Amino acid sequence: MFSENRLNEVIKNCQALVREKSYSGEEGNVVRVIKSMMEDYEFDDIHVDRYGNIIGGIVGKYPGKTLVFDGHIDTVPVDESQWTQDPFGGEINDGKIYGRGTTDMKGAVAAMISAIGFFGQDYLREFAGKIYVSCIVHEECFEGVAARLVTEKYHPDYVVIGEASELNLKIGQRGRAEVVVETFGKPAHSANPQAGINAVYKMAALVEKIRTLTPPVHPVLGLGILELTDIKSSPYPGASVVPEYCRATYDRRLLVGESKDSVIEPIQKVLEEMIQLDPEFKARVSYAYGTESCYTGSTIEGERFFPGWVLDESDEFVQCVLSGLKKVGINPTITQYSFCTNGSHYAGEANIPTIGFGPSRENLAHTIDEYIEIGQLTGSVKGYYSIISSIYNNNK
Repeated sequence: MFSENRLNEVIKNCQALVREKSYSGEEGNVVRVIKSMMEDYEFDDIHVDRYGNIIGGIVGKYPGKTLVFDGHIDTVPVDESQWTQDPFGGEINDGKIYGRGTTDMKGAVAAMISAIGFFGQDYLREFAGKIYVSCIVHEECFEGVAARLVTEKYHPDYVVIGEASELNLKIGQRGRAEVVVETFGKPAHSANPQAGINAVYKMAALVEKIRTLTPPVHPVLGLGILELTDIKSSPYPGASVVPEYCRATYDRRLLVGESKDSVIEPIQKVLEEMIQLDPEFKARVSYAYGTESCYTGSTIEGERFFPGWVLDESDEFVQCVLSGLKKVGINPTITQYSFCTNGSHYAGEANIPTIGFGPSRENLAHTIDEYIEIGQLTGSVKGYYSIISSIYNNNK
């Protein structure tokens, strides 16, 4: 099933993806490489949507469930002067492939495409269902937003997220929201500050009050952390001017079942309390709204609110995946991601049974001299293949 030639093919596929620079919004070149790779595997259905996601897979001869493997193909930028390895070389050294995106997450994408291709070669479409890999753009900016188009078109019954898990099985994650708090004052010359209202002073008092809020807790996912990440006043720089405006951004880690309204509500109550105490206090709370350009020319946009999700360990899909992994000698720990993924859409928004399984360690993502161990890469392709076999009841 997994000859040396096949494992070498997975390595070469990973190298080919890494060699194409694909910062968020600039994924066009790597999409062309993926399209060629899918054509070589004779995928039945290859589609590039308006955001630039590329989706392809194999369709069985008989009706059945639709399984989507999901991985993003955009990466964070590189300061090449800091690297000792070529960040876009895909070079192999000491059992590791080096390059931006090897761990996050072109290694997993290469393994997913290869696993589906190998399965198609082995079973010649003699199965009931459809198996796709969705290669997603702009995930580093918008976890799950671009993936909405995949659900609209393919209606998956199950999803496997390929984010780094060190070949462990992930059954949940906290979500993420960017909460924006604004205070409004009145400008004046700083030599005559009593004529104005300093929005930064109002913000300072508000920040201290928000710090007293007790975060919610989930028995599996932990704390719904609310952490201040930046503050900026206006005008900036403020030369001899009392600032009339101040904006603070909070990172809020979301738990299962939290809504946009429920997350905002405690902060809104703080604002209302402060208005009662200070007639000059004016403020509002909202979610950050992002807009980014796609390489296709389209625009992707939305509120930065990406829900959390978790499956029960006894869930039928979890147990099916676990069974498949054990058949190829992988005995994973069942746990949760500590970061946000496209699962925020599939599981958190669309309620599709979703698990995470991928190669490499999450703490290698976004690092200088990022790499993936070849053993992790080849282990993941075996795992993906066996997951497919387990779901579609093939034991060849």
